[in-house]
Amino acid sequence: MSHTPPGSTRDASYAQRLQRLSKRGGFMRRVLDPQRPYRWNLRRLKPGFVLDIGCGIGRNLKHLDGNGVGVDHNAACVEACIADGLTAYLPEAFAASEFAAHNRFDTLLLAHVVEHMSTDEADALVASYRPVLRAGGRVILITPQERGQASDATHVRFVGEAQVRLMASRHGLDVVSIRSFPLPRLAGRAFTYNETVSILRLGR
Repeated sequence: MSHTPPGSTRDASYAQRLQRLSKRGGFMRRVLDPQRPYRWNLRRLKPGFVLDIGCGIGRNLKHLDGNGVGVDHNAACVEACIADGLTAYLPEAFAASEFAAHNRFDTLLLAHVVEHMSTDEADALVASYRPVLRAGGRVILITPQERGQASDATHVRFVGEAQVRLMASRHGLDVVSIRSFPLPRLAGRAFTYNETVSILRLGR
């Protein structure tokens, strides 16, 4: 019988943590809607049909109004997505699905994923899904900045602009833009939810 180490992003407790965080604040959270700027930012990028790699419990799939497919190695996360009416798969099931076709997606989205992985693991992940990205399609990487990096024990390395540029070079991707959101880069040292949003493009 396989065993998932405690604290792993594969563990059911990780999915439960994501669900707890999504509900924290109760009524005030619903009124203030702290996800509004992040939802706006993702939609303004006009990502088209998206493969959300490491989709978690489906926050970004909801931001996209379901115009995408999720894949995650955490079975509890996939179950949560499906329960919310989203399309999501474990990696093995995705590989056998109708969506695992060459040039099927306009964008590969990796939001708060690669910081959980070593450089080699992240490279292998991107390489494994690159065939489903159409020529001229984009890879959107969203990674935490310093305060966000320190906020999660499952983060294993910091992924900032330098690391993104190296990754793009290794995969033959062009760097379109690398920006700090929602606040300037300096805020990432104190504000947990400041992100680096990188857009890379696959050549035609």
